[in-house]
Amino acid sequence: MENIRDVLNKLMEKKCSLEEAEILLKANLIEEVGDLAKLDVFRKLRTGIVEVIFAENKDPQVLIEIIKTFLKRNKFAIVSRYKEDQLQLIEKAYLKDKEYEMDINPQAKTIIIKRVDYEFKKKGGLIGIITAGSSDIPVAEEAKVIAQAMGCQVLTSYDLGIAGIHRIFQPLSAMITKGVQVFIVCAGMEGTLPGVVAALVDIPVIGVPVSSGYGLGEKGIGALTTMLQSCSPGLLVVNIDNGFGAGASAALIANKIPK
Repeated sequence: MENIRDVLNKLMEKKCSLEEAEILLKANLIEEVGDLAKLDVFRKLRTGIVEVIFAENKDPQVLIEIIKTFLKRNKFAIVSRYKEDQLQLIEKAYLKDKEYEMDINPQAKTIIIKRVDYEFKKKGGLIGIITAGSSDIPVAEEAKVIAQAMGCQVLTSYDLGIAGIHRIFQPLSAMITKGVQVFIVCAGMEGTLPGVVAALVDIPVIGVPVSSGYGLGEKGIGALTTMLQSCSPGLLVVNIDNGFGAGASAALIANKIPK
């Protein structure tokens, strides 16, 4: 199947009609991996958001085939929420292959595989990521990986929860001074920190409830409820543990702000 550039070149050189080019471009929108998956391999081109392969519950061999398709089309593949058996198979396939580089983030449970000659384009967005506690770091790191893949620079400061509220002011001030355009704030338990940050800054804050906690508000429910009920304007909220959604949304915002 031809890529988009090939189709457009054919059209410019009048080697195909407008109708034929349209058909070829539509065919390119979906790539099939056998009968197991239909991949939206041009999501980044269409929406600005990188396509990520969600590895959880995928058969390791199916995952490898999906990765191959992405690498063929886009020269990179991002895998999230991998399991150890999947990681072992991916490392066996690509770790010693000199055509590719692998970046494994064990905290975020993400893997980036890309051709050695491929670089993610820098867009200029600047994002600050803060966590309330150390247990929130894996979700924050997932957001960081996605935001960086979308061309943003990311500043991080972790373990700044309201149990020691004095810790938030210096890192927050430093990030504002450096020109951060969007904050991502990850918090479990009662999830207060995103609302506090939103009350202190004049830029968008994306709250990420994390599935820590116990009792009535366990598994992130308490944090999600607090963030949704916050009276701090400027606070946006994604789903529980949704580092991917937070990173993608923050990058879309930051990359659109004039430099």
